Amino acid sequence: MRRLGELEAEIMDRLWSWGRPATAREVRTDINKQRPIAYTTVKTVADILHGKGMLTRHKEGRAWVYTPTRTRQQYTAALMHEALGSNPDTTGTLVSFLEQITPEEAQALRSALRRADRRSEA
Repeated sequence: MRRLGELEAEIMDRLWSWGRPATAREVRTDINKQRPIAYTTVKTVADILHGKGMLTRHKEGRAWVYTPTRTRQQYTAALMHEALGSNPDTTGTLVSFLEQITPEEAQALRSALRRADRRSEA
């Protein structure tokens, strides 16, 4: 899985934070609060995201309504998994990562590992 481009990320960020399906027009209106962008540009990029499997869509009237196929957390986890898999020294990569995280992030990681262990034991 490759990282999202700038506009792809902007679109996905909005859909993830809104937690509901939305049209390209709604996304465009929100982006236009920060910078001007054409409706056709947002529509084209939303269609590309649909083609990549990042969004589903259905028609409501004449408009496509887009919904993310995975959560932000699932997308980030897939990127992390790919990054680990692309390096022959997984342990070294993980150690380097751990040296860079905050104590709060380390605690969150410990908690996540405990939850994962409990699920695998069940």
